[in-house]
Amino acid sequence: MTDTTILSLDWALRGGTVALLLLTAGMLWRGYGQLISARLGALFALGSAAYAICSSVGLQGQPHVWAFPLLALSAGNNVVFWLLASALFDDGFRLSPWHAAVWLALVVLGLAECLVGGTRILGIGLTLSSLAFAAVAIAQTVSSWRADLVEGRRRLRLFIVGASSLYIAATALSQLLTGPRPAPGANLIGALALMAIAGTVAWTLLRVSREQSLFVSTPATVAAAVAPSPPPAPPPEPVDAGLLASLERLMTVERAYRQDGLTIGTLAQRLDLPEYRLRRLINQGLGHRNFNSFLNHYRIEDAKAALADRAQTAVPVLTIAMDSGFSSLGPFNRAFKAETGLTPSEYRRLNTGIGEPIPDSASPISNPARGNLAAQ
Repeated sequence: MTDTTILSLDWALRGGTVALLLLTAGMLWRGYGQLISARLGALFALGSAAYAICSSVGLQGQPHVWAFPLLALSAGNNVVFWLLASALFDDGFRLSPWHAAVWLALVVLGLAECLVGGTRILGIGLTLSSLAFAAVAIAQTVSSWRADLVEGRRRLRLFIVGASSLYIAATALSQLLTGPRPAPGANLIGALALMAIAGTVAWTLLRVSREQSLFVSTPATVAAAVAPSPPPAPPPEPVDAGLLASLERLMTVERAYRQDGLTIGTLAQRLDLPEYRLRRLINQGLGHRNFNSFLNHYRIEDAKAALADRAQTAVPVLTIAMDSGFSSLGPFNRAFKAETGLTPSEYRRLNTGIGEPIPDSASPISNPARGNLAAQ
């Protein structure tokens, strides 16, 4: 196969990839544009399209001025990918100014590499940053995968984040080993891999049922989606009322949520159920999409009752947090405020008229009832 043929195939594949990525970005923005995860997904698709153009054989090593914005956008795409993984897997994720600062720094460095002629040190630094952000995204995927209660969404997330991470890592390693201008054959393989991932993601967004979507949206927004209506999802299996009652008893009477390090596997063992059935029970029977939010619901209700009890006004907030099942004060404060809109101390004052007499930093060991409560 001649170099001219390889170059023609490379451009054809990249052109198809760019079209698929632009379609994906439009679908996400139109169908789920109010969601942070969908906006990041659209931005990542645009950055990937820019990368598909800039990594072609004709532009590597001798970029034109018109390509500088595309090169800068593709340089910042690693940060966007990391933020996208965070938004997909962490229900409490929020964008902050320092996220934008990290993205802008990568964009400036990418643009600087173009303007100064692509110094080797700067190129290696940008390549290593790709590996670092891919590694962080993979770590987030693995650490939060088991907490997801929507089975179909778990599989889709693993593929999209996993495949994209592997592609980024493989591309970065290739650049470190072969330099910024790989052989045309290697470039063609990269174009094939990129199109395969883009095609699968676009097909998934077009065909997957809304219940299994990576993105949760309102009915009004879903109705306005640019994508064709997906096939209706099969009706969910009826929820076993007996199992649901057993789960409720385990959580409200036995207070299993107070157990240190409670996992969905441990809870499934206590109910003598396979994990997948417990996931389905919690998701379809109680409406929770994440195991941690399911636990925190009971923990926060426990803490609210203790904070509103005038007989417990001498108990420090930290002790109440630990007794409710939280391992430290920081996560408790964040979860409590997200649930109630108030800090624990504000909630206590509002319900008892009494301030916090003991510092929140008091040792949890000071509560002699903790061991008995955790064992219940």
